[in-house]
Amino acid sequence: MNNPVPEKPFPRVLVVANQKGGVGKTTTAINLGTALAAVGEPTLIIDIDPQGNASTGLGISNLERNQTIYEVLTGEAKLGEAIIPTRIPKLSILPATVDLSGAELELTGVERRNHRLKDALTDYFRGGTAPFSYVLIDCPPSLTLLTINAMTAADAVVVPLQCEFFALEGLSQLLKTIDLVKAGLNPTLEIQGIVLTMFDKRNKLSDQVAADVRQHMGAKVYDTMIPRNVRISEAPSHGLPALVYDLRCPGSQAYIKLASELIQRERKRVAA
Repeated sequence: MNNPVPEKPFPRVLVVANQKGGVGKTTTAINLGTALAAVGEPTLIIDIDPQGNASTGLGISNLERNQTIYEVLTGEAKLGEAIIPTRIPKLSILPATVDLSGAELELTGVERRNHRLKDALTDYFRGGTAPFSYVLIDCPPSLTLLTINAMTAADAVVVPLQCEFFALEGLSQLLKTIDLVKAGLNPTLEIQGIVLTMFDKRNKLSDQVAADVRQHMGAKVYDTMIPRNVRISEAPSHGLPALVYDLRCPGSQAYIKLASELIQRERKRVAA
């Protein structure tokens, strides 16, 4: 009698979220995904922001976006049909277009509308054909049905937090949102970590914000901080992650360290 083949474990689904704009969500999703792929962890990025910046930042033209997250959420396409391999080995993307901005209205009254992404992911991974260790979901900078779908589908949240004066205020709003999702839709949702972005060591405010966040959130804050770096800002205009555009720049090196730290946290979680 043949032994049954063990079922392949689902990948770890992480949502990159902050209700405040301009904090480095898409930059973090793109470069963290690239760093994970570079160390041998096959990664899927899901672009669930109607601006489609993650798709553009990975060099996916509008002509290539025949099937997108919009078609997946509305049931016009299976998730696997919309995944596109990027030029980065082991990194794929489920792209977005501006069509996604209409999804919220179209899904009004649809059964399990908050679970559309979770159901699509479950259906895809249940088939055992998904070659991914991690799924990173890049969210819009607002609390919409799209963000709710992402958090409902996720195991944990990665929070990019800009080192600026109102950082803690924005963080408190996000924590309330996470608590609401946990209470009503996804009781196992947790914070994987908070990453401090746009850190400027020449600026005393950056140091103060970092100290305040660490005081309030403790071990949830990653040791790695992402510096303010021109090369990171330039990379998306070339359709490249910063790690490909300039591997040696401080920003790229920081994202490599962040990926290593994230993987170590995941290993400790599994071992616990």
